[in-house]
Formats: sequence, structure tokens, C-alpha cells
Amino acid sequence: MAFVVDTCTAQHIGDRSEQQDRVGLFAHPTQRGTLLAALADGMGGHAGGALAAEQVIQSARMNFENGSLAAAQIEHTLASAINDAHAGIKLTALSAESDPHSTACLLIVQPGRADWAHCGDSRIYHYRNGERISRTFDHSHVMNLVRMGYLTEAQAETHPQKNLLISCLGDKDDPRIDFGAAAPLVDGDCFLLCSDGLWAYFGDEELGRVLKEFPVRQAAEILINSARDRAQGRGDNVSLAIVRLRQQEEEKPLPLWKRPVSR
Repeated sequence: MAFVVDTCTAQHIGDRSEQQDRVGLFAHPTQRGTLLAALADGMGGHAGGALAAEQVIQSARMNFENGSLAAAQIEHTLASAINDAHAGIKLTALSAESDPHSTACLLIVQPGRADWAHCGDSRIYHYRNGERISRTFDHSHVMNLVRMGYLTEAQAETHPQKNLLISCLGDKDDPRIDFGAAAPLVDGDCFLLCSDGLWAYFGDEELGRVLKEFPVRQAAEILINSARDRAQGRGDNVSLAIVRLRQQEEEKPLPLWKRPVSR
């Protein structure tokens, strides 16, 4: 089955003095129908967070273009991208007047399948015709409590320590990397990558509804504007990437009476 892939990225600085998120979409240079979506939420003063996030995007692109995308090897490619960025961020910290860190969300879509990896509390959502199929689990203190059964997800959303990370790139420990995959892909599959400056203001059902009902660019605009309104002047940087698949309509042959006549 052939698909058309609709994509979009969007950002807003929020109520911060600097944009430290980074997001990118890249087509593979040789493999048709294959793309990378990458998003990073940088942390660190004096532009350190922005540099860390940029390191994630560049490392992801390099590994995407040069690594193996075979099903048996793609997790290694994704992990290499995150680990290489982690090493680069730690080297940057040695010479910078800052303590740079970053989250990472990487999604590779190719014919027949999608694979992803993440570290930190930026998220990857997978929807199918508006219904949530999966969502990454934040590497945060409160979501760790959810894993252990001490909190519900609803309680975690309002917990005062919900932004305390237990793993990210640039930390002293190696980053924790979780993986996901979807195969086969079907008409109506939609992936959303976003920083906490966006997902903090939406429930899963509302996100799915917006992604289903509107074209990707309009959906991005609605989500960004709604997050800004709900932040009430205290909003973080906001970033997102949307990748949505729709079945390609087959071209119907022209009726005989409309076909050109050879002379």
C-alpha cells in the first residue's frame, strides 16, 4: 500500500528569553520514502541548552544518513545517535561556562514500519485515526513513581516534582534509552514528537482529536496557540513535529472517450 506522508514542525519561544528546543525533519539522501524526525529540549544557561539540543539533532541526522536502517539494526542506529550526542554534550561542558543537558526524541519512518527512541521527558505519541496506540514513558522522578505503583498518571501530572528528570543527555550517567516500533503502518497513522512545553497542557484524547481532524500545519498552529493561551504568561519553549500517513489515491484510467488519439 502506498502512502503520502504529511509532515510539519513548529516552535514558539514561549515566555523564556531563549529558544533552547530544537526540532528537525530530514529525508534520507538515498532511500526513498524514508525520513527522520528529531526533537530535543535543551537545558543549561549561557546558550548551553541550545548547543546541547543542536548536538542531538546533528548526531541524529548523521547516524540516520550513515547507519543501518534494517529492522535488525535500527535500534543500534538510534542508540548510537543518542549516545554520540551524549558524548558530544559532555565534551562541550568541559570548555563551556554552563552545564548543558538535553532530552532526545528520534523517529524513523520508512516503507512498512516506524521505529523510535527517546531519553528524558520529551514525548513521542503514536495515534491511529485519533486513537492513541502508544506514548513514550517519561524518564522523570514522578513517572518512575507511576511505574512502581505509588502514583497514578493523573497524580503525576500535578506533582510538584514532575519536571525532575532521572535521565537525560549530558548527565554523569549514560542516558537511559527506550525504544518503540510500529509495523505494518496503516492509513491514519500519526506520530507527534513534542517537548514538555506542549504536552503539559493537553490530555491524550484532545491531542488525538486535533491531529485527526485538521491538516498537519493547522493542527500544529492550534496546538501551539492553545499551549500559549493555557500557559498564561508562564510558558516554556514549545516544539513539535507531526508525521502523518494517508493512503495514496490510485489514479483511475481515463475513459476511452477522453484518451488522446494517436495519429
